[in-house]
Amino acid sequence: MVTGKVTKVAGPLVVAEGMKEANMFDVVKVSSDKLIGEIIEMRGDKASIQVYEETQGLGPGAEVISTGVPLSVELGPGLISNMYDGIQRPLETIREMAGANLKRGLEVTALDHDKKWEFKPLKKAGDKVSGGDIIGEVQETVIITHRVMIPHGIAGEITEIREGSFRVTDTVCRIKTEDGEIKDVTMLQKWPVRVGRPYKEKLPLDVPLITGQRVIDTVFPIAEGGVAAIPGPFGSGKTVVQHQLAKFANADVVVYVGCGERGNEMTDVLREFPELKDPKTGESLMKRTVLIANTSDMPVAAREACIYTGITIAEYFRDMGYNVAIMADSTSRWAEALREMSGRLEEMPGEEGYPAYLGSRLAQFYERAGKVVTQSGEERTGSVTAIGAVSPPGGDISEPVSQATLRIVKVFWGLDSQLAYRRHFPSINWLNSYSLYLDNIHSWQEDNIGDNFPALRTRMMRILQEEAELDEIVKLVGIDALSSSDRLTLETARSIREDFLQQDAFNEVDCYCSMDKQYKMLQLIFWFEDQARPLIDDGVSIDKMTSLPVRERIGRAKFIPEKEFAAAYETIRSEVSAQLKDLKGRA
Repeated sequence: MVTGKVTKVAGPLVVAEGMKEANMFDVVKVSSDKLIGEIIEMRGDKASIQVYEETQGLGPGAEVISTGVPLSVELGPGLISNMYDGIQRPLETIREMAGANLKRGLEVTALDHDKKWEFKPLKKAGDKVSGGDIIGEVQETVIITHRVMIPHGIAGEITEIREGSFRVTDTVCRIKTEDGEIKDVTMLQKWPVRVGRPYKEKLPLDVPLITGQRVIDTVFPIAEGGVAAIPGPFGSGKTVVQHQLAKFANADVVVYVGCGERGNEMTDVLREFPELKDPKTGESLMKRTVLIANTSDMPVAAREACIYTGITIAEYFRDMGYNVAIMADSTSRWAEALREMSGRLEEMPGEEGYPAYLGSRLAQFYERAGKVVTQSGEERTGSVTAIGAVSPPGGDISEPVSQATLRIVKVFWGLDSQLAYRRHFPSINWLNSYSLYLDNIHSWQEDNIGDNFPALRTRMMRILQEEAELDEIVKLVGIDALSSSDRLTLETARSIREDFLQQDAFNEVDCYCSMDKQYKMLQLIFWFEDQARPLIDDGVSIDKMTSLPVRERIGRAKFIPEKEFAAAYETIRSEVSAQLKDLKGRA
């Protein structure tokens, strides 16, 4: 055991001497209060430690003890439905122990070591196994079956496997390795958060992550295992978009990391999630969710760790064969924690005071996403999709965090304050956002939605581009100067914006929209345009066409429940044809 003495305290940074035998990233206990910290720099026998708790009252001379192990998370049954702080301390357990306020130096296990779980073996004595192989199951929640895996680095023959009710620390399996050593396997694993869990190979990303949000699924889709960024100024709806993705994305497991955001937003998540129903199963969303909260009033150093805690938990479920989505809200607050610690370490600052290694640290996080073949003797695939919110000051995405993120991610959902002021939500600007996964998922869309779905999306984007150009003319000379054909284009663009792209996150029906409904909604908008355009040459007034009652029906289609939509779709199409035909007859 390595012990040292504190020589300097600067906020969350503590410098201790006599630590020559310690290692980088070792977890240490500081002072008699046993404050948790992590070594982030070594100079001779002096170690710089970032302390994950409040250091008020700490002074020179306090004892520092190294545990000799890196910052790690506990992985096993009990993760789902739990809420942790940035270093995986269960907040509900802490509240029961110490009340509403976090107390320093509390030592709490991340998983409940006393709770018993019903373990069902899937292997038998004599079977050959290696790291990553699934040996049994635990029904963790109604939705998630926890697959108990052999820890990495262990391989051999099962000599004994048990069935029944066990604690996570109890031995459920014994393995005889090639050199004759007997290894006990429990349901509990530990893994260092800064080290990515191994896998066999990364796979192409050719299947979209369905989110139920039209502007994302249709216009700027993200693939399962992809990476996306949501930059936007204050009040543009970043948090609501991430809440929607966490609620409705077709991921098996969701890891939501509240990193430096306001506490009342995390409170909203905690209140909403247990009440919200998973559209696939009808169960509470919390039964497939892990929450990590390191809000703006919690220790800043733990903010830096919470992102790694979240991605490690996500990788663990990925290794079971699940598709996992991790939401980081927001990476800007995480980068601010990096900047603060870098400043206290007296490192040479980069642009706007951020450390020179900001880009590489962001890449280390996002590169842990992906769709992979897991490290096991069985053919099993899983994915981690990473979606990070960025909060640039004043909405200026030319600042370092946004630019470093954009160099890494392949989907950019740029939130626009002007759209937010006009109450257009989600306020994703369709003219400057992009997705680089469109070509990858083209075949999937044709096979699973409609063979002309990609063509409809292309047509929609062309019309929105034309609208932007026509708007410039309208501002100069007025709408009366436009031809009837151009006015119909503007009306179609308005319908796309207001009837399709705009979506109400708080409406029971409109908050989630299936791909089939999205496809049919687009077809209705273009069906009207296709039927109306020939009538322009016959002299039918564009104003009369756009004021037909069926226009309101198309606009309200988004509020028709999924079960009723197929019938309503056929009815509206017939009404479009009938009303336009009647209008032509009267002309």
